[in-house]
Amino acid sequence: MRDVRVLVVGDLMLDVYLRGTATRISPEAPVPVVHVMEEWFALGGAANVASNVVALGASCELVGCIGRDRAGRQLRKEVERLGIGASAVLELEDRPTTVKTRVMAKQQQVVRYDIEVEDDLDASSTAALIRFVEERAAQADVIVLEDYNKGVLVRALIEAAIAAGRHRGIPVVVDPKARNFFAYGGATVFKPNLIELSAALRTQVQYDDPEWLDRIRQELGCDHLLVTLGEEGMALLTAEREYVRVPTVARSVYDVSGAGDTVIATVAAALGAGATPAEAAILANHAAGIEVGKAGVATVSPDELRTTIRQFQLAGTSTRGG
Repeated sequence: MRDVRVLVVGDLMLDVYLRGTATRISPEAPVPVVHVMEEWFALGGAANVASNVVALGASCELVGCIGRDRAGRQLRKEVERLGIGASAVLELEDRPTTVKTRVMAKQQQVVRYDIEVEDDLDASSTAALIRFVEERAAQADVIVLEDYNKGVLVRALIEAAIAAGRHRGIPVVVDPKARNFFAYGGATVFKPNLIELSAALRTQVQYDDPEWLDRIRQELGCDHLLVTLGEEGMALLTAEREYVRVPTVARSVYDVSGAGDTVIATVAAALGAGATPAEAAILANHAAGIEVGKAGVATVSPDELRTTIRQFQLAGTSTRGG
């Protein structure tokens, strides 16, 4: 993956954490008073996908929007600190940076408050992002479309990004949300989770039925359909109608936050490096198993991934030998 160049397009977010102690109840309302002693920042949304990409050793360029505000400056600072390309991050005067702030009393989340605008981008901003995608696709090995329903991935930008990938002959990997769920026809890999797919189809997902999955894959218009199933692992139906059931490898689940971002980043980097969809899914499954064993939103390193796969292989050999 070290030579892979990933272009991530989507909703950029800044996660803010405020942590302290709570020893009394406010006299103003029946809520705890948190004495904040620590503040830190993390990348969220498409920016967290980018941080996962670079943690795996690949290079990454971001396309998205931030506000011309303190949060936007902090997000850009975090992105640049990680070595993620940010020249295609558009600053907007009239739209704030999406911020999710979590107030913690020791390890317990007391409240979360969000600052965001979810309206679709206007035509001018969309056109600017389309230009960025078309220019930077020429230097990319794979494109990721990371949708969090915050209005960046409007239909025109989706279509332009998929067309750019097809024109370049590079994979386009999609992590969808409800608003434009059926707008990603032509994508290489379409990766909803079980809840998202069930809600979009308004029916129970028959993930152990290859024929059913293939009908859905054709309806969505994607080459490969990869459904993440939480504790049940993953189900993959390829363009060649190969069905691959990937059981979970997570040994302990501490926190599922950010697992989907780890999966999409690993799938993209693996495909960019020449992996088959099945190989990419298996690698991503191992990466997700590592990520959910960590506190909060986290990334996975190549050494962690190699170690986990080696342990898994040794365990399998030991089982067969016994």
